[in-house]
Amino acid sequence: MNPPPQDRPRGLGRGLSALIGDEVAAVKGEPVARKDTRTLPVAFLQPGRYQPRKSFDEQPLADLAASIKEKGVLSPILVRPIGADRYEIVAGERRWRAAQIAKLHDVPVVVRELPDDQALEIAIIENVQRADLNAIEEGAAYEELITQFGRTQEDVAREVGKSRSHVANTIRLLKLPEAVRAWVREGKLTAGHARTLLGVPDPEARARELIEGALTVRQAEQRSPKKKPGGKPAADPNITELEASISRALGLKTHITHKVDKKGDKGEVRVAYSSLEQLDEIVRRLSRG
Repeated sequence: MNPPPQDRPRGLGRGLSALIGDEVAAVKGEPVARKDTRTLPVAFLQPGRYQPRKSFDEQPLADLAASIKEKGVLSPILVRPIGADRYEIVAGERRWRAAQIAKLHDVPVVVRELPDDQALEIAIIENVQRADLNAIEEGAAYEELITQFGRTQEDVAREVGKSRSHVANTIRLLKLPEAVRAWVREGKLTAGHARTLLGVPDPEARARELIEGALTVRQAEQRSPKKKPGGKPAADPNITELEASISRALGLKTHITHKVDKKGDKGEVRVAYSSLEQLDEIVRRLSRG
């Protein structure tokens, strides 16, 4: 049984070094032995059941295999024991696959006893830090942490080192039709493209226009339903909730402007104050470390 959220280690978004240490140093292409690193036959390892990454591009994998054949696996694979001579990969499945292509018999590993939820967290962090996940895989992994392991969006954001709005907006992409999600997974649509399709009457048709170049992201945003009957822009509930959270923390009215363009997400946060004392308090909170 997994420990309650408040008892679990936090700060995983800082990277994997807290669990497996720094990357294995290499001298003249040879990995340096570490006291907590050991070698295991590749046959003893198997893919992690919580691996959020579902596809591995053949060419980058072949390139990594060529490098491994020449220099070996320089960074250990993080695994957890699941039976006699059986280990599940938590982080490093790509290296394991490439090692098999390179016909290595043994690979360096770090063995850790990890509960399911922490195994998923670490797998997400490794892939997100290396930009290995597409937006649909990332959203599905966040949703699994929330639905299967009882996390909140705030928990997930803190643990993977992302903003809460990023987590919420990425999960929302899972509401798109399967055909559109497939195009995102295949790289035909970016996350920015996909966000403009949420709430439109026929997202598949709009997606085809984006793929074929008939629409730019900005044009798609302009054609997306953003107006209330009164003529004011409809507020994103995720942004509204984030504004309320900051306002409660500061005791001051907060307004967030968020938009998406070809370069990604951007915006600004405005905090209103009515006295120098309130301004001093804002400065104090922002600069206290």
